Amino acid sequence: MLTTSTDVKNNFGKYVRLAAKEDVIITKNGKRVAKLVAYNECNESDDDNHDDDESSGSHIAKENTSAYNFDRQNVTYEEFLEIMANSDERYEYIDGEIYLLASPKTAHQRILFEMSVIFYNWFKGKKCTPMFAPYDIKLKRNEKNKNVVQPDLMVICDLEENLSEDDYYTGVPALVAEIISDSTKSKDYIKKLDLYMSCGVGEYWIVDPEAKETHVFCFKNKNIYLNKTYEFNDEIKSFYFEGLTASLKEFS
Repeated sequence: MLTTSTDVKNNFGKYVRLAAKEDVIITKNGKRVAKLVAYNECNESDDDNHDDDESSGSHIAKENTSAYNFDRQNVTYEEFLEIMANSDERYEYIDGEIYLLASPKTAHQRILFEMSVIFYNWFKGKKCTPMFAPYDIKLKRNEKNKNVVQPDLMVICDLEENLSEDDYYTGVPALVAEIISDSTKSKDYIKKLDLYMSCGVGEYWIVDPEAKETHVFCFKNKNIYLNKTYEFNDEIKSFYFEGLTASLKEFS
């Protein structure tokens, strides 16, 4: 299948699903620039697996400045909790894979601070509360598939009724925002989009500092209901919270 980069941006969820059936060739200005393909563990070499085992010492996908290095062995939720209990590192756990979170860069932190201020001021006095990382969010696709993520920014509307005895949040955020980097693109655009969509998150913002774009996805019935791509010079508008806007012009 052949399609344009603009169409992929505006209908990303559709093309992720189509990629499971056939390769999607993406064009820009008439030239073929990328290919979206289904992920297949069998395509990875044994040498890659061996290198990952030696470097990590456990079943952890590392997040670094270049790419993710995946260990092919799944980790149970109980094993993940044990690793968390014996480590000072920050991790995410998605569909049986552990991701070691790298330290964010300066641009990431500046954007996060700006967005946090905007969200704080807009939600002040309202029922919903903005929170930011590090803050664990536990999401369940089903009873056997439990996940733990640390979104950069989130809006929680059911905080008081979903606090555990040890003061951890156990609900599902209404809105989640991720500020991506080269090393996190595949996770944030594919794995997290599908996870948030499947687990009841209402809206997902993907902020791309390199492309200077923000993609807003509104979910309904576990599918993408509305989506729009904004340039940093645009006023970003929420579908889920009427009246909520954000501007990242100073970073454009």
